[in-house]
Amino acid sequence: MSRTLALPLLLSLAAPLAAQSAPDRDTAAVTNATINAALPADQAAMKAHVMFLAADAMKGRDVGSPEYDIAAHYVAAQFYAAGLRPLGDDGGYLQRVPLTGYKLAGQGRARWTPAGGTATPLAFGTDIVPAANPGAKATAVTAPVVFLGYGLDAPQYGLTDYAGVDVRGKIVAYVGGAPAGLPSEVAATFGSAAARQLAAARHGALGVIAIADLRKAGRGAPSFAATAKGYEAERITWARPDGTGNAGEVPLLGTLSPAGAAKVFGKDWRALAKGAARTTLKVRPVTGAGTLTIESATTFRAIPSANVVGVLPGSDPALAKQAVVLSAHLDHVGVGKAVNGDTIYNGALDDGVGIASLIEVAKRFKAATPPKRSIIFLAVTAEEKGLVGSDFFANHPPVPIRDIVADVNLDMPILTYRFEDMVAFGGDRSTLGPIIARAVAGIGVGLSPDPMPDQAIFVRSDHYRFVQKGVPSVFLWPGYKGPGKAAVERFMGNCYHRPCDDLTQPILWDQGVRFVDANYRIAREIADGAARPVWNKGDYFGLLYGGPMAN
Repeated sequence: MSRTLALPLLLSLAAPLAAQSAPDRDTAAVTNATINAALPADQAAMKAHVMFLAADAMKGRDVGSPEYDIAAHYVAAQFYAAGLRPLGDDGGYLQRVPLTGYKLAGQGRARWTPAGGTATPLAFGTDIVPAANPGAKATAVTAPVVFLGYGLDAPQYGLTDYAGVDVRGKIVAYVGGAPAGLPSEVAATFGSAAARQLAAARHGALGVIAIADLRKAGRGAPSFAATAKGYEAERITWARPDGTGNAGEVPLLGTLSPAGAAKVFGKDWRALAKGAARTTLKVRPVTGAGTLTIESATTFRAIPSANVVGVLPGSDPALAKQAVVLSAHLDHVGVGKAVNGDTIYNGALDDGVGIASLIEVAKRFKAATPPKRSIIFLAVTAEEKGLVGSDFFANHPPVPIRDIVADVNLDMPILTYRFEDMVAFGGDRSTLGPIIARAVAGIGVGLSPDPMPDQAIFVRSDHYRFVQKGVPSVFLWPGYKGPGKAAVERFMGNCYHRPCDDLTQPILWDQGVRFVDANYRIAREIADGAARPVWNKGDYFGLLYGGPMAN
């Protein structure tokens, strides 16, 4: 890593917690002889990893913190002990990830100049909120504005907003969200600003701008008040060599309020707003009679971090260059607002258990017959900041991305109950489905359909960055049968991204071993299979990332 750890800090955090003069909750768990004596070695090994990673001394493993760095070194040491070969930078296990925090400097400036008229400033917080541009320190665009409704271009899904419209050298204005009738995972993908930026770039536009408050606020549909309130918030991406951030091909320039949009589109605005507010959006493309100028500055803050990468080489001469990736995220959300007097968001289940499972799967592979394909074990940074570490890895893989045949992601298994079924997010989208069914049958449970399809879970964890590269991917959760639904809802409602996600939870370590077993079986069958996984014919994501959203 680029960050140098202070030896006293490293030693103080790695020291046995029982030696501290004021034992915390984790120490109490460590010194409870009754609990520890009852655990078999495989369960004790899992718990030991989580005891370290989710200890109060680790302060929630936020990216950029010394505690995250220590956690990364801990995982690297565990990969070494499991017999993995390093696959990071400079012959080590750490892949440096040059994270950068970026935010708007000041409030920017905007003005509307009607054709043949005088420029009129657009008021910050009333008419417009310019956006930070991760791709440039200074942004200045002057161009006509074309309103295209959703601003999407994917004919196979009936999204043809660009049909017959020339947007070259212009700014594309759009309303957020996505049309009704799409599966939630697809709607979440198309509902993003990134989808608009990509479509606009392909058609020669200079940038995009959102129009708020025309449709119900939600995923991808901005609220102007919330945008204005949060304009100074820092966001995180990974940096390019010049220090600016990874960004879309054209920038998101900002967000217009309905009042600001009315100034841009003049007499056409009333009809446009009415059509855009309908349940089924119905608008015709309109170009404002004039030009919009937006000027802004973006500041950047370097946040050095690292992924941890190890590999178990494959044994088959013809298949060893191909790799199965097993991933989990190492970061959590750090120290935050006090809840019941506790400010440390430990992240025991999210995703300390996932990292522990990753390590234990590696140990199983090392103790077994070598797999035919190679297995890459990947602990990523900055998942909580927007899947940034996995995005960096997918764009800078240590092996060619075409040689990565699948990603099996281990994220936040809720292990507070004896699970009677499992859910495979994304399993039905590729030939991974039957492999997963056989794996879970091997541990005595069946597969159930996604119990929360409205949450679009498939696009919300690190495996999705592999999906965006065309790699069939999946991640597994304990299911809703029996006590599952109540346990999952209890965790999500009470402890998700809260301080109580710690070792005071009634974690069942035998269920952790079952979870490890299921994921080992999946990865083993993929690694030894005669054929690499492929997307099912006609699958949304197989088409999406081979078509309009390929990157």
